[in-house]
Amino acid sequence: MSEAASSGAPVIYVVDDDPGVRRSLTLLLRAEGLEAQGHPDAESFLAGYDPQRPGCLLLDVRMPGMDGLELQRRLARSHPELPVIFMTGHGDVPMAVEAMRRGALDFVEKPFEHQALLARVREALTLAVRRREELARRRLARSLLAGLSPREREVLRLVVQGRLTKQVAAELGISVRTAEVHRARLLHKLGVSSTPELVRLALEGGILEEAPAGAEDPRPAP
Repeated sequence: MSEAASSGAPVIYVVDDDPGVRRSLTLLLRAEGLEAQGHPDAESFLAGYDPQRPGCLLLDVRMPGMDGLELQRRLARSHPELPVIFMTGHGDVPMAVEAMRRGALDFVEKPFEHQALLARVREALTLAVRRREELARRRLARSLLAGLSPREREVLRLVVQGRLTKQVAAELGISVRTAEVHRARLLHKLGVSSTPELVRLALEGGILEEAPAGAEDPRPAP
């Protein structure tokens, strides 16, 4: 295992059926101190992709077998944290624009302007790290929320909808003191110290998606 692989360093995947394009791009990226892997098709990339490492994908639109658009659709479902930059010939620009509508970060036209391409790659790697951090926070939030009792989840939903303690007590048919105890336990179990932190964790954990239709959204209006 290489030092880069063992350290979890970012990797740029270059997926293009043209061996000249793959070679020139991987050499360019490596000359900048970046790790790059070349793949001739989508299937080869999927076999070699390591989701445990941050990275980005430089992806050709037109390839034999699975084309770039289909690979993008699959990744959007299974690995949305991986930024995609499409590589296109002049005639592929409309396809690349459609790919951006579906979530691609950008597209670059062949032949490449090296400095512009490197700038976009670095932006993509920064975005990849941020997306992975957000994903990790969501997973942690869901894990913490899964440990709540049904009553605690009821209290949580009401709190994040903006209910005061006495309103929580009235809606659940419990005393104000009992509602206060539930709220204190929530804060302790979830490792937060304030209602804003509680709301943020609930948003990250998707708890608001479970709220009844028409429930008040605690997020401030833009």
